Amino acid sequence: MSEDPEYRCFIGGLAWTTSDRGLRDAFEKYGHLVEAKVVLDKFSGRSRGFGFITFDEKKAMDEAIAAMNGMDLDGRTITVDKAQPHQGGAGRDNDGDRGRDRGYDRDRSRPSGGRGGGDCFKCGKPGHFARECPSESSRWWWKVQLKG
Repeated sequence: MSEDPEYRCFIGGLAWTTSDRGLRDAFEKYGHLVEAKVVLDKFSGRSRGFGFITFDEKKAMDEAIAAMNGMDLDGRTITVDKAQPHQGGAGRDNDGDRGRDRGYDRDRSRPSGGRGGGDCFKCGKPGHFARECPSESSRWWWKVQLKG
């Protein structure tokens, strides 16, 4: 499969409020844009703070990089660079369910007592904090801490 050359730029440091249209408006003066896209989080729908623009000519891409790198867009200093080719597989959100499991709500099946849960650092069991630990040794430890 033959691919046309792609003159694509990575735009980093975008303001949360920058839209696809705002990105297009900022860069279309350098040449014809094929695409202008702010990358959104697939769960929250919020901007991830970066995007991509694609020109139809190399000259336009080079001029945009030279002119816009380090400039202000919507109150933020942006980074503009030639985009790296997508490598498929690992990298973006194609490496399993990494995007859904980053430590937040990691195990919703654990009993949390309605307080957010977590592992107790006293007894090591899930579902309560150390100050709420039901084990005897930690009750003694807390009594000593409260008296002293």
